[in-house]
Amino acid sequence: MTTPRDLLIVTMDTAAGQLAEKGDLSLALAGAEAIDLLGTRAIRLDGDLIVPDDDRPAPTDRLMAEAASSIVQEEPYESVTDWLWRRGRGLSAVYEAALEEEGLLARQRRRGLSFRAGNPELVESPARRRAVDRWASDDPVLANLAETVGVRGERTGDSPDVADDAVATVLAAVSDAVVELASVRQRRAIDEAAFDNIWRGGV
Repeated sequence: MTTPRDLLIVTMDTAAGQLAEKGDLSLALAGAEAIDLLGTRAIRLDGDLIVPDDDRPAPTDRLMAEAASSIVQEEPYESVTDWLWRRGRGLSAVYEAALEEEGLLARQRRRGLSFRAGNPELVESPARRRAVDRWASDDPVLANLAETVGVRGERTGDSPDVADDAVATVLAAVSDAVVELASVRQRRAIDEAAFDNIWRGGV
């Protein structure tokens, strides 16, 4: 299993029916991919730029292999922030679909005329148990990423510190991106509320 998969499982497992915002989760999943690629030395950071290592074999995980292949290969290299926004676009749906294909998620059927499938739910599996064990162990990367998207579960203390400077750089970029996305949502909500008020005022 990979950090992105663990993050999605933990997010779904501890959210009590209230999942993280899809955009926030997508950014965090892209950050998790970058951290795993750092861990395998498929990439390194030069300041905040992602520099690939072409000599490393491709990851065996399909989605991680896609992430590795999408790294900008030539100068000027891409910043971590730019990577998060580009790679993260719709990424939560991609990972959710992958887990469903692998039988780690199931959709309960809703009664009705269409019998449409409901929201996906985790099924009991070794992958789920490993992710939960990692979460319970206060793994610093998983804890920080989960907290960034609003998941704390039973934890009450601060997220554990991360010793690796490159990993800390990615985590900080994820946090900043999530804050920026929240600001965009807030501005959009204010604009929509103002527009609704104009119409209700009969203008």
